[in-house]
Amino acid sequence: MGSSYHQFCPVAKAMELLDERWTLLIIRELVTGSEHFNELRRGVPRMSPTLLSKRLGQLVRAGVVARHDDGKDVRYVLTQAGRELRPVVEALGVWGIRWIGELGDEDLDPKLLLWDMHRNIDHDAVPAGRTVVQFRFSDVAVTTRDWWLVITPDHADVCDADPGFPVAVAAVRIRPYTQTGGASQPMTTTMRTPTWPTLG
Repeated sequence: MGSSYHQFCPVAKAMELLDERWTLLIIRELVTGSEHFNELRRGVPRMSPTLLSKRLGQLVRAGVVARHDDGKDVRYVLTQAGRELRPVVEALGVWGIRWIGELGDEDLDPKLLLWDMHRNIDHDAVPAGRTVVQFRFSDVAVTTRDWWLVITPDHADVCDADPGFPVAVAAVRIRPYTQTGGASQPMTTTMRTPTWPTLG
């Protein structure tokens, strides 16, 4: 738990746990389906592994997260208390889109964007076989410009190196995706399109 506000208000008591840096973002990752430590790290790439481990321990002790250890496989799963935070996280996202100003260049993280996209693919709409989507973001540093999604009907991988398969589509600017919530939109209509256009 964080520092106490020394108030009986239930909001204050909740925030003693939730307003520590990164905590709500970890819950966001758990809400969106991440369960393993490395999956959580990919959702909060600028958080140190040590701090992530510490925050997970705090959430486990608070009864918000349960740690399941099946030998080599360790999973972190929201408890009932944690699942009840889903509408809180979703409401914060809606509020942020509506009221927070334009994103700065330092907020444009291709790795995080692609990680979010891969979780929101509508696999029921994916054509048979393998589809490779290349994203070449012209508005970020050259070292983080090229990314690929390798998509099959039951799986998706994020690659920062060319996987060597034919590319179905290329998109070129990151800012429109981050400003319109593109990462959180299921890839449904697009995946039903037999030939994807190359943008810009």
